[in-house]
Amino acid sequence: MRDARVRADGSRIRWVELPGAEPVRAFVHGLGASSAPYFTPAVTHPALSGHRTLMIDMLGFGISDRPADFGYTLEGHADMLAAALTEAGVGTAEVVAHSMGGAVATVLAVRHPHLVSALVLVDSNLDPTDPAPRPGSSGIAGYTEEDFLRYGWAETMERVGPHWAATMRLAGPEALHRSAVHLVRCAVPYGGATRTVRELLLELTIPRAFLHPEADGAPDGAAGLAAAGVDVMAVPDCGHNIMIDNVDGFAHAVAATLRRTRGAYGRTPGR
Repeated sequence: MRDARVRADGSRIRWVELPGAEPVRAFVHGLGASSAPYFTPAVTHPALSGHRTLMIDMLGFGISDRPADFGYTLEGHADMLAAALTEAGVGTAEVVAHSMGGAVATVLAVRHPHLVSALVLVDSNLDPTDPAPRPGSSGIAGYTEEDFLRYGWAETMERVGPHWAATMRLAGPEALHRSAVHLVRCAVPYGGATRTVRELLLELTIPRAFLHPEADGAPDGAAGLAAAGVDVMAVPDCGHNIMIDNVDGFAHAVAATLRRTRGAYGRTPGR
């Protein structure tokens, strides 16, 4: 395990790192998750192994610190990841990010373009959604922070089931709620306006890909993504947690889409 101090109060982001060749790859988890439990089987798969790999936990989640006075906005998460990657000596990385992590990684690529050479989003949030009484960000965001801290945390742990709860219980309650609130908004201030994550993704010029479960059909706005140069790829035999449900399919899909994006851009990203 490695770590980097990312705030003046001493708060640290931590990650599990595997040595290997460039280009560096950084894997980022979703809401209430932790990167190592979700990604280790995939990053050690022969299709993806051999690269320097960081399975990094965002501030407030997993093995990273959980300061209660942090805003946990998408841009805040992105800036903390940038600080950790810089401290880790990562000049540029291929970033593979799941769910909420994909929204954060997109903002990271916009705010810190020198750090992201290619972006693979794994069934990630792109658009605003309404709070609703169901598991996940929409259900968590439906509470006020006061109510979430009083009783919503316990209700959420029961609602999400034992698998998700195994990593969600590691999150700071404030981090979980504030991250969910900003995730359902799925927008950040940029260029004097508020821009959705989808809008930011469409305007990026680095190699980009979007993986989704085949059973769900094409994601919303798939034609627009493809027209903007985003490689949209279906993965069979999986649900939202693609890297867990179909390790082999996920590993081959990530490897294939990175090869295609490098070829399309005529170079290895970051080189």
